[in-house]
Parts: sequence; structure tokens; C-alpha cells
Amino acid sequence: MKWKNRILVILVAAFLGGFGLWSVILKDQEISVSERRELAQAPELSWDSLISGKYMNAFEEYVLDQFPMRDTFLGLKNDITEKVLFQKNADYYVADGYAAAVESRLNEESIAYAAERFRFLYDKYLADTDVNIYLSIIPDKNYFLAKPNGYLTMDYAKLAEQMQASMEYASYIDLFPYLDCRDYYYTDTHWRQENILQVAEVLGQQMGVSLSSAYETRTIPQPFYGYYYNLVNQSMEPDTIRYLTNDVLEQAVVFDYETNRETDVYTLQRAEGDDPYEIFLGGPKSLLTIENERASTDKELIVFRDSFGSSLAPLLVEGYRKITLIDIRYIVPAMLGRFVTFDDQDVLFLYNAAVLNHSETLK
Repeated sequence: MKWKNRILVILVAAFLGGFGLWSVILKDQEISVSERRELAQAPELSWDSLISGKYMNAFEEYVLDQFPMRDTFLGLKNDITEKVLFQKNADYYVADGYAAAVESRLNEESIAYAAERFRFLYDKYLADTDVNIYLSIIPDKNYFLAKPNGYLTMDYAKLAEQMQASMEYASYIDLFPYLDCRDYYYTDTHWRQENILQVAEVLGQQMGVSLSSAYETRTIPQPFYGYYYNLVNQSMEPDTIRYLTNDVLEQAVVFDYETNRETDVYTLQRAEGDDPYEIFLGGPKSLLTIENERASTDKELIVFRDSFGSSLAPLLVEGYRKITLIDIRYIVPAMLGRFVTFDDQDVLFLYNAAVLNHSETLK
């Protein structure tokens, strides 16, 4: 019996030592393709960070993000949880053919933080101006899928109530009744642009612009393996991305403040990359403008938004001479005055519920 125990100890030690050595030798990855996010990098060691505990917290996050075969082990964990232990996955699930993330708890502190960041924008730029301010919240797929399929879900009504109470300066436009799970990709978090024309029309009506253009639907030939595709570790067919275009959108001019260049509404070359959803306005961008000389009005719109706004904004172009898109996950709000003049525009705060519930990304 002793020799069996010794062999077991040796094997465990070899496994742990081997993976430890592998993690040291392996070059750190900058991004996770499957999770579409930046991975933690090795933290700098200092006396202050060590004493405060910040270094060990950052180091733990770094080790977890850079562990060899991380995606494989995450998939194995999901399989064991669902197929061996017959338990609900605590993080991701597939229901009715749609992959989604579990959002089981309303993080009221996160909601309050998001509201505080929006209040900063209001106090610094919007108060005492002639802007018209609106708020809309985009439900994530979990809102439609979780409860009917036995998964825990957060209180979305309370989220909306808390945001409205904290943003009394904004008129609320409720989008929940105009969406269902069919309006989202099977393998990804985002909504399908071809399915949200009614959402755009509702926003336009509430903000006083008419949106009546006809669109041509075009299809990206590359398969779209969305954010959840690898995380759920189930056999799923890839999605297909379609986008809506017309003469107005093809002649609209997009200016990217990060590259200081003009570009198109749809950057089709991004379809060849890791995330084809980035065809919509070039993916994550801190500051963009879209100008449309053929607009039905001289009105301007400013949208504080996350990635959902990338596919929605083109559907609002018809009604505005100029649309400014701001993502404060990538730009410090205090810097906005250098680039944007706030005076007589419509201003829309448009955020996905999951972003508000995890608002630590907002600057």
C-alpha cells in the first residue's frame, strides 16, 4: 500500500510541477480569444503593493488567466458539472439552443457605481445645457432564458428602477418589451442587427426623429463563433452575421479619433479576425463620429454606450446629421471636453444590463 501512495504522490507532484514549469516557460497571452477580453499580465512587485496585499491579489489573477490549457480545463469543468454531477453550470449554460451567462445576483454596488459615473458626466458636461437626455437598458439573453429553464436570474426590474431613480435627469425608454431571445446570436452575447429595427424605431420616436429607411440585408460569409462558443463546451453550430445597409449608410462618414482617420460604417475586413462582430463600426472604440449629409434633420445625437451600440447606431443615422459614440470603458470621461462640445443635442445612455451589473470597466 505504501508504494501505491508514493507513486500517487510522485504523480501529483510531477503533474503540479510540470504545469508550474510550463506556465513559467509559456509566453504570456495578451487576450483570450474565447472570452474576448484582455488577460491579466504579471504585476510589478513593490514594497507598497506587497504590504497592502494588492500584489498577491493581482498575482493570483495573473496565474489564473495565464494557466496552461486554461480553456480546456474550463470546458472540462463545465462537462463534469453538467454531465457527471448533473448540476446546473454556475457560469454558462445552453437553453433552447442559445448559450448564455448566468446572472444570478443583482450587484447593487455596481449599479450605483455606474450611476455615479453617469452623474459625473451629467454634472460636468450636461447640466445647464439644452440637451435632451435619455436612458435605455438592453436586457441580456439571461433575462429571457434563465427562469423558464431553471437557472437563477437577477432582478432586472429592480436594476431598471435603481438606474432610473439615480438618473432622474434622464427620460427612460423601455426596450424590454421589444426584444426576445430570438433577437440575439446563439453563441454570442450581442443582438442581431437585422432583428432590432423596431428597437431603433422606438428610440427614434421617443427622441423625436423619424426612421423609415429601407435596408438591404447582406451576409458575412465567414462563420461566427461567438463569445460563449468555447465556454459552454457543447456542440453548437456557428452563427451567421448579417448587416443592414443602404445608400445613406454607404455614404455616411465615420471618423475614428483613435486612429485619426475616416472609415466606413461597416469595416468588413474585420470579418476575417477573431471577432467578426467587429465589422460594426470597427469594434471597441473610445470615440467615434458618424456624419450624414443626407439626414432628415439637422439634429445631433450623443450616445454613451457599450458594444451593443455598435450595431444599433447605424440604424439611427437616418435621423441625425451627426452621431457621436462614446465608450467610457476606453476613455477617461474628464478628457471628453477636448473632443466633444455638449450644447443642443440628444444624449442617450444605452447600456446592456450585464455591463451595468459589472460596471468596474467604466472609467
